[in-house]
Amino acid sequence: MYMSKVLIITYYWPPSGGAGVQRWLKFVKYLRNFGWEPVIYTPFNPEFPVIDATLAKDIPNGIEVIRTPIWEPYAFYKKITGKKSNAQINSGILNEIRTPGLFERLSVWIRGNLFIPDARKFWINPSVRFLIKYLKENPVDAIVSTGPPHSMHLIALNLKKRLNIPWLADFRDPWTDIDYYKDMKISAFADKKHKRLELQTITNCDAMVVVSQEMKVNYEKMGGNNVHLITNGFDPDDMEIKDVVPDSKFSVSHIGSLPPGQNLKGLWQVLSELGDTLPSFRSDLEIKLVGKVDQSILDDISVFNLSDLLTRIDYVDHDKVALLMKQTAVLLLVINKDSPNAKGILTGKFFEYLASGRPILAIGPTDGDLAGILKETQAGFISEYDDLESIKKIVLEMYERYLQSNLTNNLKGIGKYSRNDLTAELSVILNQIIHRKK
Repeated sequence: MYMSKVLIITYYWPPSGGAGVQRWLKFVKYLRNFGWEPVIYTPFNPEFPVIDATLAKDIPNGIEVIRTPIWEPYAFYKKITGKKSNAQINSGILNEIRTPGLFERLSVWIRGNLFIPDARKFWINPSVRFLIKYLKENPVDAIVSTGPPHSMHLIALNLKKRLNIPWLADFRDPWTDIDYYKDMKISAFADKKHKRLELQTITNCDAMVVVSQEMKVNYEKMGGNNVHLITNGFDPDDMEIKDVVPDSKFSVSHIGSLPPGQNLKGLWQVLSELGDTLPSFRSDLEIKLVGKVDQSILDDISVFNLSDLLTRIDYVDHDKVALLMKQTAVLLLVINKDSPNAKGILTGKFFEYLASGRPILAIGPTDGDLAGILKETQAGFISEYDDLESIKKIVLEMYERYLQSNLTNNLKGIGKYSRNDLTAELSVILNQIIHRKK
């Protein structure tokens, strides 16, 4: 069978861990099933927030991975903020200290105003020069860029202008609508430049892919070209774990980073009050936070007298995440309430939550995309951020199910979110853009 070839420009690739690598690692795993041979272009020496060597098992045999050096300003940042040279830089806006210093606050301003679109901008021109030469010697049928970081899109934009190869731009998160954009102290001049580059990307690509219906609607309103929805998903191979022993405690677990915009003061208050009124509840309860947590959240957990019930795990390799999900009593999912695209946030983690079969307690917009899928799959419940009565009702219902050892969800209807099925949708879009050119 003839295999079309696609160059995928991505900053995140194994041994990178975390959410950023999952989407395209899984697409690459299954693309050959649908007549596409992927070629990966990624940095040789990137600054990853976390490392997870276990993800390499998903890279198909014989996949070509091209790596070139990248220069990033993080060494300077670490020096002026007093961090060790081997310290890892958090993605987004997340502090693990109570009071960020002057240089850390200044670095946020520099990041939003001078490093446009992001700190990987210095890799754009060297990559364009390298890839023009490479692609003339090694032709491909299509190019994919995935962001953030959105510098990946600007590499592809330049290649599109020079070589006119069909280009698909994948937005795992929005650009100027992302939740932490407003926290980066962006000036009017910088905001204009961010939005100009974003508009150039979405109008010059041959197709766009986004991860939620809300994002699709918003980018179409902005003038996005040929916008398609392919959600994140789950890989059945990751979820095949037998002989799971459930947590003995009523464990409420959040897996992934918790930035300040996801501080659940309402939930902490409810859990504290239930502990005061139901002694058995407090003795059964365990709050489990897996991943990096902003210091403000730990402070509020302490304020509500819950610190002794808290278990923290800094990071877990992805091959162990499914076990944690299947062991827990309740899976906690939070949407940043201050995000302008809160209704359209659908993380990859959510779909793994679905596949785990454990009930989900979500805090976020009750009229958004997440709420719609929760209702469709009957996998859990969602409450608005400050609706304490609703949160209390959900927690008590799940606690009652815990006492009855009845915490397994029906998994019917989630097959369309498997990574293989989603890759089939991707291949259709790739086929369309290359045939349109012909």
